[in-house]
Amino acid sequence: MGRLRRKRTHHGIRDNYRKQRTRAYTRDLDQIHDDLKPENVEKIKHKEIDTDLPGLGQHYCVECARHFITDDHYKEHLKSKLHKRRLKKLQEEPYTQEEADRAAGLGPTDNGKKGGRTTTIASAALDIEMEDL
Repeated sequence: MGRLRRKRTHHGIRDNYRKQRTRAYTRDLDQIHDDLKPENVEKIKHKEIDTDLPGLGQHYCVECARHFITDDHYKEHLKSKLHKRRLKKLQEEPYTQEEADRAAGLGPTDNGKKGGRTTTIASAALDIEMEDL
């Protein structure tokens, strides 16, 4: 008998394709937060006609960063689960570089209020009573 043929010779091709694919890449949440500012929303919503975009670029969902062919498709999208999930994710504030630095221990230290610890007369009286017991 001859040698058996190796099986599964192309098993890694599909995974490499998925890893390198950027066709379905959408905008990140922090980029969309910038788009949701009032001055940016007006610019995005009222764009000029662009023949390269679906629906000539006139039907755009800012929260999901998607173009739609017709107004009916856009209105249907507003009722969809994907749009509602995206709205829920956008309610959280995005992380800032300052927060990332503090998490890594690079930010300024928090030593409390300036002036040190102050004692009031009532707390001093409680300390004396505790010592007597």
